[in-house]
Amino acid sequence: MIRSFVFNQSQGRLISQDLSLDLLSVVLQDDGVQFWVDCGEVSDDEAKALLDGVFHFHPLAIEDCLAPSDRAKVEEYESYIFLVTHAVQFEAGEFKMVELDMFIGKNFLVTFHRSPLRCISATIDRVLKNAPTVARAPDRLTYTIMDFLLEAYSPAFEDLSSEISDLEKDVLARPSKNILNDVVRLKSEVQRLRQIVWPQREVMARLAHGEFKIVRAHMLPYYRDLLDQLVRISTLAENARDSITNVFQIHINIQQMQVNHVIKVLTVMATLCMPILVVTSYYGMNFRHWPTLETPTAEAYLWVWAITAACTLFLYLLLRRKGWW
Repeated sequence: MIRSFVFNQSQGRLISQDLSLDLLSVVLQDDGVQFWVDCGEVSDDEAKALLDGVFHFHPLAIEDCLAPSDRAKVEEYESYIFLVTHAVQFEAGEFKMVELDMFIGKNFLVTFHRSPLRCISATIDRVLKNAPTVARAPDRLTYTIMDFLLEAYSPAFEDLSSEISDLEKDVLARPSKNILNDVVRLKSEVQRLRQIVWPQREVMARLAHGEFKIVRAHMLPYYRDLLDQLVRISTLAENARDSITNVFQIHINIQQMQVNHVIKVLTVMATLCMPILVVTSYYGMNFRHWPTLETPTAEAYLWVWAITAACTLFLYLLLRRKGWW
């Protein structure tokens, strides 16, 4: 669906919307207006009809726009800049990324996305309610969209933090549970998020530092605020990665403690069995003359068990005294 909004150049007041492509081509020549065109969930042919047929954007920019990209970037052309950024959602234990492409000119903003985006719908609602507050210029409208886009990261992090917290509880409540698959999955998702956020930081830093003249000087503090949000998101991603690593380390330590306990029990059992092994081996030697060989059977068994019991008791008391049992 292609939606268009035409604003008054000086006040940013909404004067028209949802124009046809032919009428949009005519309005494009009017220096007294500025407009925003949102191209979402359309076919490649429909997108090309707008991007090439109406705005005549550079073929390489159109190609980058139509081809999905996992990395944010910004490129400057003669009368506009082309910006690639990404929105994220955390659903079913994984981050889902939606690309948002923007062509930002002196008097126009064109956005393109394959899937519905909350930042676009929220900005449209803001435009319909109070256009002058957000649509005085394309750079301000771009800031509004990016602000909504970055706000959507907070719910995603809350869902991620909740899942990490549940994982920590499982580790402590059920130490024997194998959580390796969950740890690896969450860690890969956090790594994927970092790969999304870091390029966006670089792009936003270029915009916030005034590298492109499309962004007016008095708007730079707003873009620096967006950069601060991305820095905070990066920090949260680092903290999430450390938390997942700590969960895995706790799991490994608990598993090692359980193994050590089992080894300790088996060692003590083997130690307590040593006297009977020694005594039976001692009396099992095949000598012709042996001191107790002529001893009656009952007395011989009593003698063997007495020696065994005394040695076992001695080892038990020694282990308890040393604190090994």
